[in-house]
Amino acid sequence: MKKLLILVLPFLFLFSVHLSAQDSVQVHKNTLNNQMIEAFEKSNSYQEYKVIKKSQLANLKRSVLDSVATLEKQIATQQNDLEAQKSEIDSLSKSLKTTQEQLAESKQKEDGIELFGVLTSKSTYNAIMWGVIILLFFVGGFLFYRFLNSHKVTKAAQLKMAEIEIELEDHRRKSLEREQKLRRKLQDEINKNRKI
Repeated sequence: MKKLLILVLPFLFLFSVHLSAQDSVQVHKNTLNNQMIEAFEKSNSYQEYKVIKKSQLANLKRSVLDSVATLEKQIATQQNDLEAQKSEIDSLSKSLKTTQEQLAESKQKEDGIELFGVLTSKSTYNAIMWGVIILLFFVGGFLFYRFLNSHKVTKAAQLKMAEIEIELEDHRRKSLEREQKLRRKLQDEINKNRKI
């Protein structure tokens, strides 16, 4: 047992954590390292072995176990904190993803305009609107040109119709005069034939 203890003590010494006085569990206000050094200094030598008092060894064992328990508690606490932070990071990541999606949707809505129920970008909307305005301008210009042209044709037709009406009136008048002359001649001939 003593041999086992002597073999274990150097491992404990090698693997002991060098902690500050505030963080480690202290026995007699000493660190584990100081307690081990004190135990080795106060121990007696027998051949190639060191003989350590049982009380010192028990104190050292208690300090080591307390330190290990404290470290295990710290590890457990840190693992719980780490898991809590991971779950918080996951939650924040999901929230960030949702926020980014909403931001992208908001930007798309902000940069777009609904046209006939379809969301289009502002540049496309402007191109469509200017295209419609230019098309309407050309259609209006074409219709105005056609109106002026048809107005000229209508005026020319009205002028021609007025001339034709005048000619027709002249023709009627001449026809009436000719007819009246012919009636007179006929009447004269009838009257001549009656006299004979």
